Amino acid sequence: MSDDKPIGIRRIVTGHDANGKAIIIADGPTPGVKTTPNRPGVVFHNMWTTKSAPARYDGPDEETSVDLPLPPPASGTTFRLIDFPPEKDVGMVDDETAKKAFAEYGAGDALQHGADGKSKHAFMHRTETVDYAICLKGEMTMVLDDSEVVMGPGDVMVQRGTNHAWVNRSDKYCTMAFVLIDGEGERGGE
Repeated sequence: MSDDKPIGIRRIVTGHDANGKAIIIADGPTPGVKTTPNRPGVVFHNMWTTKSAPARYDGPDEETSVDLPLPPPASGTTFRLIDFPPEKDVGMVDDETAKKAFAEYGAGDALQHGADGKSKHAFMHRTETVDYAICLKGEMTMVLDDSEVVMGPGDVMVQRGTNHAWVNRSDKYCTMAFVLIDGEGERGGE
């Protein structure tokens, strides 16, 4: 594997004490770190989730877990960081392994083929969400049905329920931040 490593991730959560004073209630790694042999080298850092809109800021002291599914809760959000190794270091994943990975993510029905019935990548998927994607480190390619776009550090993408795959074609780790917002809508061509 590449000797370039993912960034260290520190999560800080604020809250209030019994007197209403603002305090730090958590400072350290997130308890929601997930890996799977069906997505070699990829590390999910589930940072926080909200279960409603408007979101509760006076809710439980912990709102994440290792078992957090890929899509956010109905009317909620999920915030996660994902470390992606170079695809050349871990190899291409076949369609069957991708199905197993997405089943583990609680999103088995999200895997999609393109409009022409063919998949450009085993991890092509579509969720009923609006996603804010920010490249923090490295380089990431977003593959769509008919195009691709390369993101570098500081680039932001708004993904709106489209069929896509995230592919690290570079030779270094890439760390992406994602905020997934439960959504609804109609797609073109349906």
